[in-house]
Amino acid sequence: MTHTDPLTETLANARVLLFDFDGPVCDVFAGLPAPDVARELTALLSAQDEAAGAKAARTDDPIEVLRIAHEAGSAPGRRIERALTAAEVRAVARAGRPTPSGRSPPGSTRVRPGVAVVSDNSTECVQAFLELHGLQEYVTHIVGRPSEQPHLMKPNPFPLITAAEQMHIDVTNCTLIGDSPTDVRAAHAAGATAIGYADEPHKADLFGEAQADAVTEHMQDIAVALTAE
Repeated sequence: MTHTDPLTETLANARVLLFDFDGPVCDVFAGLPAPDVARELTALLSAQDEAAGAKAARTDDPIEVLRIAHEAGSAPGRRIERALTAAEVRAVARAGRPTPSGRSPPGSTRVRPGVAVVSDNSTECVQAFLELHGLQEYVTHIVGRPSEQPHLMKPNPFPLITAAEQMHIDVTNCTLIGDSPTDVRAAHAAGATAIGYADEPHKADLFGEAQADAVTEHMQDIAVALTAE
């Protein structure tokens, strides 16, 4: 009996690959640190809502600042969302090269599963990065952060279900590649499989607890597994 490793088996069963953006494809804030962006957003939020600004000052995660802003109301939510999108577009221009999987995208291999990006980052920043590095031809759909609806971000399965609908495929035939247990929860909630990208040593245990279908420490392994006989 031939045994295949979980990564190869999971990829072999996927008709569509859904990539989380920040981590698996691009280190978004490599050139513009996320804590700096969070402070920038917090200052804007504090000018509109002092209490919300004080709450936001306790995090260095720009996405969390956005959630806090929307909790404070639609006006501050919209303002922070616009500012975050602008910061993300600036950030990806400084982010450097794509990850190894991005440089050797699945669409260029012998096996050609469909490829989409599902991200809590803005569609604008994903598009900007793909265009900057000539990768837009390999990605058929982008489902970015839902405008003014932070509750639909992962772990909500909405981005995965939306991508599958746009690609006219059942979401259960999709595999999400993400670098957070949140991605695994979103995938399983949608009925999809999930591959955890353990780019830090402690993440392997987290993905084990989240029951990821496979785990990889190197994104290049995705391209290798896709071309395996």
